[in-house]
Amino acid sequence: MSFIRKIKKGEKTYLAEVESRRVGGKVVQRFIRYVGKQADGRTVLSTSLSDAEVAEVKLYGPLLVLHQLATEIDLDSHLGPYAGEILSMVYAHCLDYKSVNHMQGWFARTDLSLLLGLEQLTESRLLSGMDFLEQADPEPLQRGIFKSVQDRYPLKNSGVIYDVTNTYLYGKHCPLGQLGHDKEGVQGRPLIQIGLGVTQEEGIPLFHKTFDGNIADARTLQDLITTFRHYHLQSGTIIYDRGITSGKNVADIQALEWNTIGGIPLTPPVQKFWRPLLRKQSARLPLADLVQLNQTNFYVTARPYSVGQVPGTLYLCFNARQQLNVRDSRREEIVQAQPLVRAGKAIKAGLHKYFDRKGNVLARVLDQAEEFDGYSCIFSTRLLPKDQLVRLYFDKDLVEKAFHALKGVIKLQPIRHWLSHRVIAHIFICYLAYLLLALLKHRLKPVAISPTDALDELSSMYKVYLRDSKQVFTLSRVVALTKRQETILKAVNPKLLKLES
Repeated sequence: MSFIRKIKKGEKTYLAEVESRRVGGKVVQRFIRYVGKQADGRTVLSTSLSDAEVAEVKLYGPLLVLHQLATEIDLDSHLGPYAGEILSMVYAHCLDYKSVNHMQGWFARTDLSLLLGLEQLTESRLLSGMDFLEQADPEPLQRGIFKSVQDRYPLKNSGVIYDVTNTYLYGKHCPLGQLGHDKEGVQGRPLIQIGLGVTQEEGIPLFHKTFDGNIADARTLQDLITTFRHYHLQSGTIIYDRGITSGKNVADIQALEWNTIGGIPLTPPVQKFWRPLLRKQSARLPLADLVQLNQTNFYVTARPYSVGQVPGTLYLCFNARQQLNVRDSRREEIVQAQPLVRAGKAIKAGLHKYFDRKGNVLARVLDQAEEFDGYSCIFSTRLLPKDQLVRLYFDKDLVEKAFHALKGVIKLQPIRHWLSHRVIAHIFICYLAYLLLALLKHRLKPVAISPTDALDELSSMYKVYLRDSKQVFTLSRVVALTKRQETILKAVNPKLLKLES
């Protein structure tokens, strides 16, 4: 098979068509003919323009960047014999994923055959790649991938943020799909739970795990604490939401010599703990308790508190704007429901408790509901200044943004597979796609360009294959770069600008 080789003669660079042959046990190149030269950074073919024709135009720019990020962390070496097929699906999820049975057409429009060394892509091998992912032990696989990330990126070992989301399935045949609390508020959909841990500073994913849809959020962390121990991270802080906090979780994390910052639901015992303080303070909000975070003001009070047998500090955070919004919303619903109650008509679930049989508003019940409007609680085993604690907890939206990327950009949901192992593999592929987007975000931080904007900008960076109809050779050229595209490539890796067409 022939290919184009550069031959330097003095200050000039010529392009020659050559082919490799094995002679005496050695591979040598046989010169066939000169096809052009390079001058001033441009390729000049030794043929008339009328003899050159465009053979193919391939999507190149976004894939070049994604493949560079994957190569730097040796992702292909972790993914086994179907690495090319798996990476093609990972890249597709970052860009334009539809489904496995559409992958062959998408693959043909890209330059992935060259980047991944795949001659063709078949649905059979794609499904085999998904089966390989499910059959592999996910814990050591994820640890190995994260270790490669650590070797390449100077990550800070300050902490981990953990959260849980759920997504829904088409159909009801997958045993993972169970009815549970749908975080989008939709009833009756078969759900699966996904737990995700990311680094506190950079938002780089460390691990994920898939659970049945009816598993409680707190239980998911119990299952992952053992996994977390094997990462051998330096002691830090794990941050998670109030649905995940439990006495067992806090104790198990303390046993790892890590600290906890977790939300605490305002249950009746917690309300009882804070009620004397609220009555004492009344409407007074001390200026010393004010903590400003972005456009939000919190008034924060701290008291010693224990969750289970683990001592720590409980922080009560008050947001006056949120209190007003919640109260106005509730009261509007009550006012709108009152004539319906008196007319014997149906009203929104949860509003019946505010009315007596005649449709009069029960003031005592309303007062109880409004007592802790605008309040939230955070438990910490680290005694931190109020402003630092609030910032750590309420800035934990790195995971929420990760879930948004998984469900939106990466198209996690809805899941169309019905075999359990294919569902698990699909989520793993989405996880890997988010990993690459997170690494891309980390690289682009100095130039203030988002990963999705960068990939969109590079989508016009095509590789054009030219063919000389008389001499029957092909030559590829990359469409000229814009300044913004050059900025993106340089931020990812300056070597990308030196790649020859």
